[in-house]
Amino acid sequence: MRRLPSPLLAITDHHACRYGLGPMVDAVLDGGCRWIWFRDTDLAPGERRRLGEDLLARVRTRGGHLTIGRDAALAAALGADGVHLPGGTGPAEIEAARRILPEDALVGVSAHGLTDLSLARAGGADYATLSPIFESLSKPGYGPALGESGLLEACGLGIPVVALGGIMPATVPLCRRAGAAAVAAMGGLMRAPDPTGAAQDLVAAWERT
Repeated sequence: MRRLPSPLLAITDHHACRYGLGPMVDAVLDGGCRWIWFRDTDLAPGERRRLGEDLLARVRTRGGHLTIGRDAALAAALGADGVHLPGGTGPAEIEAARRILPEDALVGVSAHGLTDLSLARAGGADYATLSPIFESLSKPGYGPALGESGLLEACGLGIPVVALGGIMPATVPLCRRAGAAAVAAMGGLMRAPDPTGAAQDLVAAWERT
């Protein structure tokens, strides 16, 4: 089982940023996060590639890892550290991604329940984000919050689970005690007046637990 790059996975959202995505990622990295998921799949291909190159340079200067959302070919072209595939992804799609990525690249999958997690595990994914764990403005359309009990059950399936949805310093300890391998945040970082401080608080909450 591969070790995840950081206990905090920061998910980008250029719509929510108070300023440019590059400076926002810098701020989150300054807060101690070392794992960025470049999500923003609504960008034009050329723009997304240029922004991906910029973010990779920023992440690498701080010894971090960059995961590319959905597009394994782009991840391979950039030399990124992995790809994050959408919910419902099965073994065939995971294997296809692995064929074009370096051997040490991480392949993650989004999950919104036990079925998604089982598919990800069967395909040999390195981890899965599971959401929403708690009520979240960023995840309003994915069903009711799973809560600590749902996370506990999910963590027993044998695949590293990254808890997503409603993650804040007060909920991080619940996630870690339930068995989460890491926590992830999007709106709580991208919309934060002080993203550096927000990242610091989440990392500190994990380390204290």
